[in-house]
Formats: sequence, C-alpha cells, structure tokens
Amino acid sequence: MLVTLALLAVAASSASAQSGNERRPSTCLAIAGLPDPATHGPRIWKASNGPSGQFFAQSRQFAQSRQFAQSMADTVRIRYAVHSTYRMESPQGIVLATDFAGRAGSGGLPDIVTMNHAHGTHYTTAPNPAIPHVLRGWGDGETPASHYLEVGDVLVRNVTTDIYSGGVLIEADGNSIFIFEMAGLCIGHVGHLHHTLTPEHIAAIGRLDILMIPVDGGLTLSIQGMSDLARQFRSSIILPMHWFSGFSLQRFVDNISASFPVDVRDGSEFTVSLATLPASPTVIVLQPELGTGFGMGFGDN
Repeated sequence: MLVTLALLAVAASSASAQSGNERRPSTCLAIAGLPDPATHGPRIWKASNGPSGQFFAQSRQFAQSRQFAQSMADTVRIRYAVHSTYRMESPQGIVLATDFAGRAGSGGLPDIVTMNHAHGTHYTTAPNPAIPHVLRGWGDGETPASHYLEVGDVLVRNVTTDIYSGGVLIEADGNSIFIFEMAGLCIGHVGHLHHTLTPEHIAAIGRLDILMIPVDGGLTLSIQGMSDLARQFRSSIILPMHWFSGFSLQRFVDNISASFPVDVRDGSEFTVSLATLPASPTVIVLQPELGTGFGMGFGDN
C-alpha cells in the first residue's frame, strides 16, 4: 500500500501561500510526540487529551508561553454543511470546506476547499474560479497528491489512502485524509476512507483533537471499523458525517456510545478552542445545514 508520509508532505509540497523556503512546523506531529520533518525540533505536548498526565507533566514550559495562551483563547467555528462537507473558519477568518462538491453552506466562498473522488458527491470538476485554493486528494496517476498549504493562520496537509470497491483495490493513494491546523487545534477529515489505517498512516497524521468520519457503514469503512478508528485516535471531539439516514447514524451511535458519550445537537455549528475541548473523547452529532442529501456535485458542478 502506498502512503504519502509526512516526510513527503513536507519535501514535496503541492502549494504554499507563504514566500520563501521556511515552512510552518506541524504542531500536530509535535503534539503526537513525533519529530517534525520541517524543523527536526523537540517534542511538544499541548493537547488537552494527551496520554494520562502528559499534557501538564511534559508541556509546563510551553503552557506558560504567550503562544500557548493565545491558542487557548482562539476559537474555530465548525459547521456541518452537507454530506461530507464541513465548513470551518479560523480565528483570522480563513474559511475552509471539506470534500467540496459545489456547496459549502451559507456564507461567502471558502478560501480553501479540499476534494476527494471516490464518488462524485465529494468533488467537482468545475470549482468556482474565485476560490483561491483547491486541493485535490488524488494524484496525477503517477505521483500521489501531496499538500502542505499555509494560508494566514491555517496549515493544511494530507495523508493518502487507497480506494477500494468490493474489496478490490481500485486506486492506490486515491483518497486523502486532510489535516487542518489552526488555533492550536488539529482537525482531521478522513474523506471517503475505505480501509483501516496502518501505523505509517497514524504516524504521518499525528495527533487529532477533532476527527471527522463517515458513518454510512457501506460505501466507506464499516461502522465497526469507523468506531475502532475513533477509539484509536481518542480525539477530544468526534464528528460523524456521510450518513444518509438516521438508521446508519443510529448504528454508529449505538456502537460508539459504549466507549464515548454522545452529544446530539439540534443545530449545525459550534465554536471550539483548546480551552473548551471536552475533557474526554465525545461524539458530537450536528444536523447538516443543507439537509441529508448530497453536496450537489456528482463530479460535474
């Protein structure tokens, strides 16, 4: 299985909105206790849900820094728009939309959109040309997609996974897990994930404070598989998506509720910061702003 590792994501960036050769280091890799390929710097622990005792025991110096204090105060707005599209806004007002197929909910055009192409409802062949940054989760047939995009206070990078159909490999590295780093938070959207993740995938992803996972239980990884993935990452917030009916969503809730509390909300959005992350992993179910239908894409919008 081919995997776009963090080293490749740093060494072979597809785009950067900053000039020069210096790259913003990935705090999510540092949070996970992994050396950052961009800096080869020391490990930094600053996630609110780190291994027992390590958040305070290993990050006291960083926790006293001005950078950490600012991160604790900064908030990110997250809205479930439709299907697999979450709309996020950083403290500096950078707007992102995941698995973008033409619609990203109310508000202006996103600054950054990510897309995957296992199905046409996760991408568009004709994104609005006014969108500054369009990140495709698949490669050119020879080279996997490799993104390390810095825009304002946001860093976006990816780790590729494979596309399967009926248990048969269709496209190696055809799907991307996108990691969004902003306000000190590490947010991961697994796209149209079809298989379990290897240790290499986990290492390349790093720590995730917020995990967005499809829970249809049929077209993507099974309900059990997605629940196991959530248990593996132990993210502070797990956001289900890609549920076509209350039935598949309920199956996921029934499975995961044995491990984590489930908070079902009436609205489609919330704000979050490092300071307001739940003390233990929590599933938050949002209602899609545009309904439970598709993102209007089918590959041609």
